[in-house]
This record gives sequence, structure tokens and C-alpha cells, in this order.
Amino acid sequence: MDKVRIVCGSYKFDGHFEAAAAPKTVAVFKKLLPYENKVIHVRWSGEAVWIPLGEHDFGLSYENHTSYPAPGQMIVYPGGISETEILLAYGGVRFASKMGQLAGNHFITIDSNLDKLAEMCESVLWDGAKTIRIEAA
Repeated sequence: MDKVRIVCGSYKFDGHFEAAAAPKTVAVFKKLLPYENKVIHVRWSGEAVWIPLGEHDFGLSYENHTSYPAPGQMIVYPGGISETEILLAYGGVRFASKMGQLAGNHFITIDSNLDKLAEMCESVLWDGAKTIRIEAA
């Protein structure tokens, strides 16, 4: 069960868990599947959308963490100096909050329809929050 499907409105993307690089993060997230929440456009980080999770504690520490996720990479910030969140990059990103630069655990990579990812994320920017669903594929 390392394959995932991400659905946001009419957009569908196939991807995979980064199980070898982020085993603890992947194990925690697999227990949440199917996962559904609202995604909004980031404020500080560049070209990405995010799911703000406030004080939610996944019980994670850093693994396979980055401040510069590539388009199609999904990261989870486990909390600490800023709120817990999940971020999906669609372009240039320097992951940050009002507290400064952050790093998140890269745990999912999108493998299909990357040419539509920016279109989907920009629709979140211009049209507002959308429901995103992550499920086993």
C-alpha cells in the first residue's frame, strides 16, 4: 500500500509514499487514510498549498526533512515553533512561517499529472479553500 491518489475537485494525481526515507511519518499517515481536509494557499512559503492543523500532535520528529520541497512533494511539519501542517509544493518553495524558515518531513511524492498541479493549486489561490482527499490507490 505505497501508492496513493490525491483528489482535489476535478483534479486527480497518483503518487507514492516515501516509505524508505520517512518510515515513521508514512506509518502515522497510513493510519489516517482516507484523509480529507481543506487545503488553502500558503502565506509565506511560495508556490504551495497547505492544510493548517494548529496544535495537532502526530508524535513525529524530523525525518527526510526539507525546507525546499520540489513540485509534487508533500511534507508534514510536526509542530514546534509554528503550527503543525501539511504542505504540497507546486512550484518554488522555501518552507517558512512568520517565525522563520521551517523544515518538514517529505512523505509523499506525486508521480502523475504534474502538468495540472499548478493549475489546481492556483485555483485554490484565486477561488479559495478546496477539499483535498488522500487515499490508498
